[in-house]
Amino acid sequence: SPVTDWQWWLGPVAILLALVFAVIASLIVDFIAGALGVQIGSASNLPGGLIIVDTVVQDAIFVLTAVFLARSGLRKVSSAQFGLLRTPRWRAAGLVVLTFGVFLLISLIWAEVIETKTTERLLEQLGTNEGTALLIGSAALTCVVAPICEELLFRGFVFTSLRNWRGPWPAAVVTGLLFGLVHATSAPVVYLLPLAVLGFLLCVLYRATGSLYACMAAHCLNNSIAFGALEGWGWQIPVLLVASLLAIFALMLAATRVGLISGGSAGPPPLPAAAG
Repeated sequence: SPVTDWQWWLGPVAILLALVFAVIASLIVDFIAGALGVQIGSASNLPGGLIIVDTVVQDAIFVLTAVFLARSGLRKVSSAQFGLLRTPRWRAAGLVVLTFGVFLLISLIWAEVIETKTTERLLEQLGTNEGTALLIGSAALTCVVAPICEELLFRGFVFTSLRNWRGPWPAAVVTGLLFGLVHATSAPVVYLLPLAVLGFLLCVLYRATGSLYACMAAHCLNNSIAFGALEGWGWQIPVLLVASLLAIFALMLAATRVGLISGGSAGPPPLPAAAG
């Protein structure tokens, strides 16, 4: 994965600032929605459509914060520094499946150990059972927007910055823990450790492929299966996965066409290196 001169402490600062700015942005969106006549109850009982809009804005803030900090000191920033580079497709696809397989195995073991019966209520809060529009919006948020924006922040910026501290492995551990903690407001506590493991594995995948696209695909794979499982779906899950991957591809292609992404290919896999 690309090497940069970003100071290691920029990663944790990015998480902190992104969360603060995301909260402020959500309050502004909610205020505007209320002024336009949207019925808003308590902060924990917002309409599903408004929660979707809030979350999309928050994810956009994640990316903008990372780009802003990457440009600190008047640095020139390229999409390649965030890992937006092509990589051999079949090798990447194999590593994506392997990454998800390892995560799935760890998750199953974790579920057996803790024997939890906790139910995820996020999709219910998003209003997936209240109409087709909210269902599609929730799916797009979960399986397209989140994989793009979260990977740009966590793997593209935070992990890349932290590698300049003690090397890739400690950076992967810290990034994974931060990834799990950030989901504390949207996932049950018992799921935070598996999410931290997923965050770690995605860092390993990024290092192995040199491309953030592989991480987006793995993230999309996980979220699509989780979304479909929570909805009680069967054949719809592969349809959701394919549609989501195509949407991510289309968005990345559009960003390339307008010049936001410069293109280019990842180099060969890095040789093992000692931390330092």
